[in-house]
Order: sequence, then structure tokens, then C-alpha cells
Amino acid sequence: MPIRRELRPLYPPHWKELSRRVRFARAGGVCERCGRPRGALIRCLPDGRWFDAGRRTWRNHRGRPAPSPDLVALIPVRTTRVVLAAAHLDHDPTNNRLRNLKSLCQRCHMIHDRPHHLAQRRITYRSRYAIGDLFFGPYGRHP
Repeated sequence: MPIRRELRPLYPPHWKELSRRVRFARAGGVCERCGRPRGALIRCLPDGRWFDAGRRTWRNHRGRPAPSPDLVALIPVRTTRVVLAAAHLDHDPTNNRLRNLKSLCQRCHMIHDRPHHLAQRRITYRSRYAIGDLFFGPYGRHP
């Protein structure tokens, strides 16, 4: 995932090498949570199941073998390319110890960061209400 501009000073100058070491040297180019291989085009379902073409089997969101979907479940299947990122397990970009970093695919990274994204969304909504209150008075009282 790209680093936001305001957070760039928190990352060390050698972040690219550190990230590469976590994603490829340690994890072997696969997601450490679900096992999706980097750069592969995979078919995935909304419930997290994905097709492992190398082993010709469906896998669940944890990378374990899963039952094959029926024809109706295959309707929302989509194809995506797997991108790996080095994720901070404690959400602190200044803590760059190897045990705090994990190689995650884009789906697992978004799931890992979900509580943070929800908090940010709440802050954004509250600030919009505050701006509205500033110009129009208390929220909900203007026409």
C-alpha cells in the first residue's frame, strides 16, 4: 500500500529494503496470513475463498483447503492480481522491528487495518458535521 505523504517522515530511509526483506526473503513472496502468491492472477469470491491454480484447489481466507463453490456462488467471482505489502502489526510506522512486520496481500492488509480505517472514517464524518455547524448552526436545524 502506498505510504501517505504525512506519514513518510515516520518511516526509515531504508524502508524499501526492509519491506523487500520481509516480503521476499522471510515470507517467500506469499501472504503470511492466507498464502496468496505475489503477482498471481487469482479468482476470488466475496467470502474470501480463492482458487489456488498451482494446487488446483479452492482455499479459504486463511489459506486452508475449502469446498468448491457451486455454480450460483461462482457468479460474483472476480479476478485480481495479488500485491504484497509489509504491514505493521501494531499500526505504528516507527516500530520497524522484524517481528512487528508481516507480509500481507492487499485483502489481508485491509482486514488488518479495518479498525483504524473505521476510526478515521468517524473522525472525517465528525469533522464534516463540525464544519456544517460552524457555518449553518447546529446540525439538522437548517432547511
